[in-house]
Amino acid sequence: MSAKRSYHSPLREQAAVQTRERIMDCAAELFAERGYGRVTVADIAAAAGVSPKTVFASVGSKSDLLDRIVDRGVGASGHEEAVRRILGENTPAAVLDVLASGTRAGNETHFRVHQVIHKALPVHENGEALWRRATEAYREALAAAARRLHRLTPRPVLTEQETADALWFWFGPSSWRTLVVDNGWSWPAAEAFLRRTAAATLYAGSSGDADSGGGPGPGSGGDAGSGGR
Repeated sequence: MSAKRSYHSPLREQAAVQTRERIMDCAAELFAERGYGRVTVADIAAAAGVSPKTVFASVGSKSDLLDRIVDRGVGASGHEEAVRRILGENTPAAVLDVLASGTRAGNETHFRVHQVIHKALPVHENGEALWRRATEAYREALAAAARRLHRLTPRPVLTEQETADALWFWFGPSSWRTLVVDNGWSWPAAEAFLRRTAAATLYAGSSGDADSGGGPGPGSGGDAGSGGR
């Protein structure tokens, strides 16, 4: 008896992918607006125009959805390209320029994903693992930047590990959130301030070229915080 042929339908596969993406988009929007703990699978299904059964079959549980949203955000963050750019720069000023502009672009473009993570952490069943999953590549990129800075002249006044930690303090998601969301700064103003602060601290007392100049204050660069909301 001959084996049954498997049926392959590109159109059906395409429809399944589109359904999955729609479910994830709706889930991300609801998680960002209401918070992970206040959203049910039924809410997500209603927003996506499908049944709860379809949500489970297409993506999985609510926790699976969150993991997929985070993974999609990490994959689209461009951290690998940012590291390549950092390693190609030959002055501290240029490295800091790439860091400031690159982390701003990532946080501004993927603001909704950061909102999802921020609101999920207090109630997620494994918040520590979620945070590590969301930020591991981000921290690796900043560590690569620290290594690059310590191979250029002048070198930072901090150790390499201290520099990596300080770059996370300045350019990690918490600082962007504090300035833009909590205090209403514009994204350009936050970028200029963080870049300027990093240069002033890492190269305190140095006559090198780490500081490329000033920048807009908190009240300039457009409506405060509007770039990510």
